[in-house]
Amino acid sequence: MPLARSMSITSLNGLPQWEDEDLPVEDLLLFEVAWEVANKVGGIYTVIQTKAKITADEWGENYFLVGPYFEHNVKTQVEACEPPNPAIKKAMDTMKSQGCQVFFGRWLIEGSPYVLLFDIGSAAWNLDRWKGEFWDASNIGIPFHDREANDAVIFGSLTAWFLKELSCQFDDKPNIIAHFHEWQAGVGLILSRSQKLPVATIFTTHATLLGRYLCAASIDFYNNLDQFNIDKEAGERQIYHRYCMERASVHCAHVFTTVSQITAIEAEHMLKRSPDVVTPNGLNIKKFSAMHEFQNLHSMYKARIQEFVRGHFYGHLDFNLDNTLFFFIAGRYEFSNKGADMFLEALSRLNFLLRVHKTDVTVVVFFIMPAKTNNFNVETLKGQAVRKQLWDTAQSVKEKFGKKLYNALLKGEIPDLNKILDRDDITIMKRAIFSTQRHCLPPVTTHNMIDDGNDPILNTIRRIGLFNNRTDRVKVILHPEFLSSTSPLLPLDYEEFVRGCHLGVFPSYYEPWGYTPAECTVMGIPSVTTNLSGFGCFMQEHVADPAAYGIYIVDRRFRSPDESCNQLTQFLYGFCQQSRRQRIIQRNRTERLSDLLDWRYLGRYYMHARHLALSRTFPDKFEMEPSAPPKTEGFRYPRPSSVPPSPSVSQHSSPHHSEDEDEDEDERYDEDEEAERDRQNIKSPFSLGVLPQGKKKLHGEYRN
Repeated sequence: MPLARSMSITSLNGLPQWEDEDLPVEDLLLFEVAWEVANKVGGIYTVIQTKAKITADEWGENYFLVGPYFEHNVKTQVEACEPPNPAIKKAMDTMKSQGCQVFFGRWLIEGSPYVLLFDIGSAAWNLDRWKGEFWDASNIGIPFHDREANDAVIFGSLTAWFLKELSCQFDDKPNIIAHFHEWQAGVGLILSRSQKLPVATIFTTHATLLGRYLCAASIDFYNNLDQFNIDKEAGERQIYHRYCMERASVHCAHVFTTVSQITAIEAEHMLKRSPDVVTPNGLNIKKFSAMHEFQNLHSMYKARIQEFVRGHFYGHLDFNLDNTLFFFIAGRYEFSNKGADMFLEALSRLNFLLRVHKTDVTVVVFFIMPAKTNNFNVETLKGQAVRKQLWDTAQSVKEKFGKKLYNALLKGEIPDLNKILDRDDITIMKRAIFSTQRHCLPPVTTHNMIDDGNDPILNTIRRIGLFNNRTDRVKVILHPEFLSSTSPLLPLDYEEFVRGCHLGVFPSYYEPWGYTPAECTVMGIPSVTTNLSGFGCFMQEHVADPAAYGIYIVDRRFRSPDESCNQLTQFLYGFCQQSRRQRIIQRNRTERLSDLLDWRYLGRYYMHARHLALSRTFPDKFEMEPSAPPKTEGFRYPRPSSVPPSPSVSQHSSPHHSEDEDEDEDERYDEDEEAERDRQNIKSPFSLGVLPQGKKKLHGEYRN
């Protein structure tokens, strides 16, 4: 049965989409195994959750997600149901009869995929036996004190057991594909291969274990990739057994994939195998799409952030909020890996530039990075209370003023403005003004930090002196908690907050993909990333002039830290010099890039990985023409026609640029024309030649 597919493209809302004709998915079962199925821990949860719809659309009732059972997650996210496949039900019943709890249902996300969840606790009594079997299969010993690794052994053993019970029921078909994500799921892959199960296996690493540890230690990682003694480094960090589990999974898999080119280079050195396919991470664009309302949403949520800023800086609000830009960084609190160290240093330099050039622009920067706290900062809560009190006072005076004005106009009189406010009104307003007096600087953090003296962000703020002084043009606010619409301080969800900001800044040193700048992009918010992040490399490959589209890429790979910091400072300073009109144009361009990040486009890479795994596992049943994985070289958004050949408009080197330049750009800029050209660019590289009647293209014949 050849793996023949008629590779054609249909258009779905202007986006390219594969159309399967001959791939017999009814004769295949796809299992995707990950610790973060219906269990949010990190970014892999986002990958699986957002990809579920397009995978379910392709595979229908033959697609299953496999993960661990946690009651608190299942109660809110999973609807129990019976398995549609009798073979799956029989395999589950066999495991249940031997004391292992297995749960089946539909995950209540878009696409409603089936989930198969194993209760780790109910099977823990088998741990010693399973660790012995794992040692026999791989010679990898798991220390008793590593709870996470022990759970991974139980989870992997249950997965392999289930796949064995399932495959034993099938003679010729359906064939099984099992896709494992990260080392926590890798034990199942290793055991499946050691038991010679007829299963096509794929392993995806979203970041190498050792790479993350080494980068967190502030080591010059990328310039010394070929110099590390891998076993020694893993042993010194007491993760040698985890590293071995990850490396064994990589080498046992029929197909090995990773999420970006930069991680592919890393995996080649850390795990000693080059990925067969690079599978970039996408987003379900429908969730973030606001059609042409995204500019209005920006204005609406910006006003909500401005209200918070009014309260936070009460008594020191001597800057014009209409000329204030909101920057932010968000993510796990990894000070060096996420680039918070470089961002703070760049902010110090930006503050100097804005003060020297006496610009009227003020920048308020938010750090949304969760850390250990006691509670809200009293001074921060007081600021919001003072703001609300002032608002109520202004409203009451306005109401009295309005009534007097209304009555005077009814009588045909022009009111005496000196008499329209009586003494009580003046007194109330004076008291309101006195209540805004402040004898301390606005706080740099919204919460009481548990370990204030050792917090790296706060210590850096102390070193560079960004204390929110009146003379500072850059103000800093650390919000060490994830955002929530129920917060008494900043009542916004993360998506609403992002839409209200002007720029997301993510100068990461270690970022295998980078969902935060990707989320900014699909919401039409410009962002800063680096050429050490998967997202940054992806955009460099696809967009001829990323900065014109609001994607600023800092070179952290081939420049010194100081040079990279200067480049980041110039990006930030250039952004501050843009007019409001230029920022609106740039947001329009940024939002158009969201098509690139849609799973309906990026899902092709996962398709390719599955086809490759089938052809390697069952070569007598599935044939595949030798070819490289899908490439996208040559598919690039060109420089927008309204941007002149020199980068002067995108990045002003001087704060005093000519207004004529702005007018010239406005004359050149045609939103509809640019948008139509970009739509054509995303479609044209995938157009395929007309085939002679009766001839079909085999997988691998298409060209990008």
